[in-house]
Amino acid sequence: KFRRFLICTTMVEGGIAPVNKTEFTELFRTIWKTPYILRLAMTAGIGGLLFGYDTAVISGALLYIRDDFKSVDKHTWLQELIVSTSVAAAIIGAAIGAWMNDSLGRKKAILTAVDMN
Repeated sequence: KFRRFLICTTMVEGGIAPVNKTEFTELFRTIWKTPYILRLAMTAGIGGLLFGYDTAVISGALLYIRDDFKSVDKHTWLQELIVSTSVAAAIIGAAIGAWMNDSLGRKKAILTAVDMN
């Protein structure tokens, strides 16, 4: 009963107002009529998902970095620097990869990326 209560009500100024089925139906019809908004929401959702995944990967790597380097374990500012540097490097790497694809072409960009490793 509590779950049904959450689905069928909405919070408005002055309290909780009941929501009827036609409002949900109208919402879903509007979403499918405007594909731009749907694509925009999906892109934002995927961006948030990837940002969360990236943060989790960096946090997992930070555990091993703290074990190997004791100075990182003692100073939190070093941990913050590692995390922010890795995010900045990912942004710069994506920008360079996009430029390489545009200027060199897909095959040469892949071969260059393989040679860099």
